[in-house]
Amino acid sequence: MELELAAKALKELGHPTRLAIFRRLVKSGHQGLAVGILQEELNVPGSTLSHHLSGLMKAGLINQRREGRTLFCVAEYARLLAVINFLQDECCVDG
Repeated sequence: MELELAAKALKELGHPTRLAIFRRLVKSGHQGLAVGILQEELNVPGSTLSHHLSGLMKAGLINQRREGRTLFCVAEYARLLAVINFLQDECCVDG
């Protein structure tokens, strides 16, 4: 993973609301969670939630899919693992 991509992902996760959203989506598994349920569970206004979801999508941390009239958000586990691996890749190299 490139430094810029890792920095963008970590920046987005550095905000408490976005981190809470992402943690909830990770917990929901590969089926994801409907935006309405996410909004209700986290008690975040719709416009605020939309703003935070947009940031997470731009960082490649989540994807969205539509089923009928329902919009689902799904964590991108591959990107999560890439960020974790980026942080661990050089662990203890100088030690």
